[in-house]
Amino acid sequence: PGEMATGNSLKQMEGYGQSPWLDFIQRSFIGPKLQEIIDRDGLKGITSNPAIFEKAMGSGTDYDDGFKALAEKGDMDALDIYEALAVQDIQAACDMMLPVYEATGKVDGYVSIEVSPYLALHTDETIAEARRLWKAVGRPNLMVKVPGTEGGIPAIRALIEDGININVTLLFAQSAYKEVAEAFIAGLEARKQAGKPVDGIASVASF
Repeated sequence: PGEMATGNSLKQMEGYGQSPWLDFIQRSFIGPKLQEIIDRDGLKGITSNPAIFEKAMGSGTDYDDGFKALAEKGDMDALDIYEALAVQDIQAACDMMLPVYEATGKVDGYVSIEVSPYLALHTDETIAEARRLWKAVGRPNLMVKVPGTEGGIPAIRALIEDGININVTLLFAQSAYKEVAEAFIAGLEARKQAGKPVDGIASVASF
């Protein structure tokens, strides 16, 4: 007990098989500040969502140069600019978490980006956006957040079959978790039947 009290409590979680993830991202944070948390606290992953990005982009000056550069292109609306900046941040965070991803054998070291909440009930649109974000970020340790809604369940199955890492959100009942788990397994089975590898595909369920 005395030894436990003097150590880093987050770092000690590793001994219990636990992985601390951070639900925050901001451009000025991706660098020495993030590296310190990875090294000191044993950070194992990062999640983001539109609300986090809205707060980060709407305050301070972190994104001023990015806004200006993209706006000057003239063919991007506000949503396009937001997504372009978010993708840049996610790519940078993925690169910083890559050593964790490799050291843990692809168990940890992931960074999550979320499909639009407006698509939560629309399967085909969710699949299309998740595929687009996966391609845009282009990092093996990306996770795409997909809601475990009625429309999201078949999307999760299809995306796992694609080989895309999925972070399932909005789970509030054991029955919903069971549907998600079955969709995950079905996606892996379909992928195997197609002769595609199933190792290295990761999914988490935020219950």
